[in-house]
Amino acid sequence: MMSTHTAAVILAAAALSAVAFAQERKPVPKDSVRVAIPGCTKGYVFTAGPRTVEEPGNFEIREGMHLRMNGPKKLMNEIKAHEGSMIEIVGLMKKGQYDDGVNIGGGVRVAPAPVNGMSTPTAGQIQIDVEGWRQIDGTCRSQ
Repeated sequence: MMSTHTAAVILAAAALSAVAFAQERKPVPKDSVRVAIPGCTKGYVFTAGPRTVEEPGNFEIREGMHLRMNGPKKLMNEIKAHEGSMIEIVGLMKKGQYDDGVNIGGGVRVAPAPVNGMSTPTAGQIQIDVEGWRQIDGTCRSQ
């Protein structure tokens, strides 16, 4: 027969596994892709770092590319607390958003002008909806 303590432990483990199951990642929309990118942050801007053999990545994000991070305030505050440290973010990006225009080298792209002649401050910025992050080995360049 089980003791009360054993039953409590089993009940707690079941509750924790239910919470872990509820936190599974949401499905990836057809027009998006889930990415894991190493790099550094400054405010809401993430700068992609170099790929390694151990973590080659799964998306065409080149080193030095800047991404605008979007996410829940709590998550963004956690990331901000590690500013200056190398981290890896995981999130969803729209397919093809980084391909707008023609790359002419040196990090310079020529892209079409906005249709109505007006643009927004975030126009042309590559966006990522951050789902999670983790600290990794490495250092960030100070600016």
